[in-house]
Amino acid sequence: METNQSIIIYRPLPKAGRIKVYIPFQLKNEREKFKKLNTSFYHPTQKLWSIVHTEENWNLLQEIYQGKVNIQESAKRTVIPSKKLNKTSEAILLALRQKLILKAFSPSTVNGYCSALKPFLSFFESRELKDLSKEEIESFVYHQISKYKISESAQNTLINAIKAYYEHVLGRERTVYEIQRPKKSVTLPNILSQEEIKSILQSVENLKHRTVLMLIYSAGLRISEAIKLRVRDIHSDEGYIFIKGAKGKKDRKSVLSPVLLTLLRQYYLAYKPSYWLFEGQEGGQYSATSIQAVFRRAVEKSNSNPWATVHTLRHSFATHLLQKGTNLRYVQALLGHESSKTTEVYTHVLSISNKNIQSPLDGIDEILNLVSKTPNTPVDNANIYAIDK
Repeated sequence: METNQSIIIYRPLPKAGRIKVYIPFQLKNEREKFKKLNTSFYHPTQKLWSIVHTEENWNLLQEIYQGKVNIQESAKRTVIPSKKLNKTSEAILLALRQKLILKAFSPSTVNGYCSALKPFLSFFESRELKDLSKEEIESFVYHQISKYKISESAQNTLINAIKAYYEHVLGRERTVYEIQRPKKSVTLPNILSQEEIKSILQSVENLKHRTVLMLIYSAGLRISEAIKLRVRDIHSDEGYIFIKGAKGKKDRKSVLSPVLLTLLRQYYLAYKPSYWLFEGQEGGQYSATSIQAVFRRAVEKSNSNPWATVHTLRHSFATHLLQKGTNLRYVQALLGHESSKTTEVYTHVLSISNKNIQSPLDGIDEILNLVSKTPNTPVDNANIYAIDK
């Protein structure tokens, strides 16, 4: 077999979640086999297929495509070298940290900005930062993208860190360093169906684990909001959950499901939390990583969408409310979105079918007459699928 006709399986890195596979366009039968595999997915930008990374799936792929496989090593991401900063750069980093803390930025933002700024300080350690031009800064950002392939998210964090230094520490005008940012991607949130939600929750046997996942879904919470809930934030008489100091340091209320309230009462009697609603084994707040691990196990056990994360429960909450006809403004308030445009993204993932939307074609009588004159021919699923392709 020619090299360009072989199927390439990329050996996954130790912590990779999926196995990437390249299937040449000409190999239609082999591609159809892959489509039928559980957890199969196509990545259009990479022109690669993938499947969940397990030893069983690795062996299965080699068995299915025996004699047609070319195994290649996955390319490792180039790591940005870490270099010890000089005293001047350390002082700059400390000044930025102090200023961000004084402005009450969240700990994660402070750490993220300081970490992102280190390569910038290292790169320009022999220069006076106040004398750098906008073009020199953009050249550095371009260098990080082209050499180290940093993601759009990392690029934005780097730019934010640089701007934070110039604006908050040096007191420059915001307009002075309007650094070029990546074009914002328009992506649709990942959504779970209500059947998948049901399967995930049913697969969790531990009462505490099931309660925290059900609470996140039923109230549309972020994981950070769930672990910061206090016992007193559950207002059973008024029927709401109080979320204090959410994103943007804004308080809000969300709906308290009667079904969730019943489960919360069972949970309270079993665990008797004293201050935080969900406490760790040694007291204090329950960790986000523990919830993420619980959710991953539940997804695998229930055979649900492998791309789902804990945050997918929040996306699903919003979408399912809109599917039930809830006013967009109410959903916006429940999610704590400042702008309705943020909430409107969920309208793009609503189920579209002839059951809930009527095509304008259906209202043209003349077209109906044309259809009635079309000879009746048997139509099976194979023909319908052929039309889709």
